[in-house]
Amino acid sequence: MPKKQLPTPPKKAIIYEDDKLYACLASRPITVGHVVVVWKKDVNDIHLLNDRDYSYLMAAVDILRDAMLKALKVKKIYLIYMDEVNHVHWHLVPRYNEKGYDVFSHKPAVLKNFSLTAKIKKAIILK
Repeated sequence: MPKKQLPTPPKKAIIYEDDKLYACLASRPITVGHVVVVWKKDVNDIHLLNDRDYSYLMAAVDILRDAMLKALKVKKIYLIYMDEVNHVHWHLVPRYNEKGYDVFSHKPAVLKNFSLTAKIKKAIILK
């Protein structure tokens, strides 16, 4: 079976990148500041990551969440693992003064404003 080709996010959307993963503003965000953390290696499901890679991914998700909380000045970031594209990735979705699942009623739109990239990037504190 041929290897899947992940869509390449625009450079101006990239918040963080290393040899294992990248984080970027979502191309079709459901809220302002919606971030996607993507595992670069072709892995279909999170349970297929070894313990070390899983820990690495989750540490990155934690760092990005903390940066988003600080940069976006919100109290809650939803961490969502949906495997709709059969590739390991997390959605980090800020909640802005909404109750519960109301944030998921937003209709995604194509991202046009990349100004939050620098703001979130600046708030990253590597542990």
